[in-house]
Amino acid sequence: MTWDLKGKRALVTGGTKGIGKAICEELRALGAEVISIAREGADITADLVTDRAKIVAAVGEAPLHVLVHNAGTNIRKPLVDYDDATWHRILDLDLTAAILLSRDLHPVLRAAQGASVIHIGSVAGHLALPTGVAYAAAKAGLAQAARTLALEWARDRIRVNTVSPWYTRTPLAAPVLADPAKLAAIVARTPLGRVAEPREVATAVAFLAMAESSYITGQDLLVDGGMSIQGLGL
Repeated sequence: MTWDLKGKRALVTGGTKGIGKAICEELRALGAEVISIAREGADITADLVTDRAKIVAAVGEAPLHVLVHNAGTNIRKPLVDYDDATWHRILDLDLTAAILLSRDLHPVLRAAQGASVIHIGSVAGHLALPTGVAYAAAKAGLAQAARTLALEWARDRIRVNTVSPWYTRTPLAAPVLADPAKLAAIVARTPLGRVAEPREVATAVAFLAMAESSYITGQDLLVDGGMSIQGLGL
């Protein structure tokens, strides 16, 4: 085995900015052919939820070796301030679209005879954070869906894992990181003393995409600078 993805086809949703862009760049650098699902320079939203047939058509019938579910959104509010439409928008994009797209692409993933599906989760799916309950529930759901699908699809030689970042320098996190008090609190909570760069998440995804991780499935890899292991720092 070699540490590359030469000859492999990959699909990345939400691949135009932030972590998704870094993932596309990393997979391409390793030799993969990467299909990035985007619309007019922005992460696709409605098409992922309602028009998956176009995505399946774009992938075609050739084997698909890597599928990365990165597209997502968030609106930070207390639960009592969500209306039904906002709740469904977040859950539809962050959770339902990813699971149903995996279902629709199952034939080409199975045809790869050694495919890897990777969900981009979040530390917010593990710990209670002020992200809003919709985002947290969706990310926790992605991790559990990965475990269940890993068991269900092992017979098809399809591995399913999750990569869960902590705060990363992305457009989605920019409003929080731009607040000096919030940034200081995030850094203080992180043993490595800084936020992540997008490529640091992308390299974890790339490892799970490669054959070198062929005995890893159903796992959730936290890329969090040690944040989740810290109890009381004195």
